[in-house]
Amino acid sequence: MGKVKLAVLVSGGGTNLQAIIDRIEAGELAAEIRVVISSRRTAFALERAQKHGIPSACLRPKDFGSEAEYSGALLACLEEHGVELVVLAGFMSVLGRPVIAAYRNRIMNIHPALIPAFCGPGMYGEHVHGAALAYGVKVSGCTVMFVDEGVDTGPIILQSAVPVYDNDTVETLAARILEQEHLLYPQAIGLYAAGRLQLDGRRVSVLPAESKESH
Repeated sequence: MGKVKLAVLVSGGGTNLQAIIDRIEAGELAAEIRVVISSRRTAFALERAQKHGIPSACLRPKDFGSEAEYSGALLACLEEHGVELVVLAGFMSVLGRPVIAAYRNRIMNIHPALIPAFCGPGMYGEHVHGAALAYGVKVSGCTVMFVDEGVDTGPIILQSAVPVYDNDTVETLAARILEQEHLLYPQAIGLYAAGRLQLDGRRVSVLPAESKESH
């Protein structure tokens, strides 16, 4: 199969974007980033894109009169760049229903917890790790999912667990989970590119490499 054409949507530093770029440039991920779209002009992720010669765009929700106009601009940008799979990497804006509908089961997101724990509205960044530590869990991790109309409610693609230690802080737990994010996200994209993700209701199955041609 050919390379899957990606758009990576960002709002901040873009470390997951960098992890994807690194895997692509190492020849370990059959993907091509067609465009990086940021919801913030100051996102360092835009500099990462520029450094690697990747086209970028800044579409800020506050620059549009309505959610419908913003969705229309996003869709136009995705279509212009021939995008097949949309990858959210620290994207802090909510995708509108028209975008989700147009790319049904073709939008991925990553969350720094083992969904359905510590997810949903308001659960992002340090809030997630703080909640996990306050609850006293012994294991946390990260989840790659398909995006639906809810917040962190889409079908789960892959998860990776990490231990939570008694002396952990928000920062140490976040760093341990981020290492796993950088491994898990490219893996999920690679499985999609290889046609090895099969969706049945909420369940996502990973097909064996040798059997993918028969599905």
